[in-house]
Amino acid sequence: MSNSPAPSVDKLQEIFRLQEALNKRIGVDTTAMSEEEKTKWILNYTRAMSQEMAELIDSVPWKWWAKYQKFDEQNARVEIVDLFHFLVSMAQVLGMTADDIFAAYQQKHEVNLKRQESGYAVKDHNDSKHI
Repeated sequence: MSNSPAPSVDKLQEIFRLQEALNKRIGVDTTAMSEEEKTKWILNYTRAMSQEMAELIDSVPWKWWAKYQKFDEQNARVEIVDLFHFLVSMAQVLGMTADDIFAAYQQKHEVNLKRQESGYAVKDHNDSKHI
């Protein structure tokens, strides 16, 4: 049996469902965390993402002095998926759903477009507070 969702299933919602099930399987229930637990798990997930970023960097020939390196595109893809696992978990710790992420993404996208249209010459710390 495949874990692939049916074509009519919202893919982001399915990712959130799968991640919640995986987290519960390993003993992490993001739906019932105290403030202290949320703080702990946000820190855990950001640390894990930092490590995954390092692994992604290692997929790219970043040592300009080393001739043996090659771009490992397949591994880079895996590392991006690993990052996504932790990012979704972090969103779930904060009580965010797939719909919340989509709505916030759209709002932030509009902010980024406005920043580009204005030349983004000045940082406005209030331009994202509505998200």
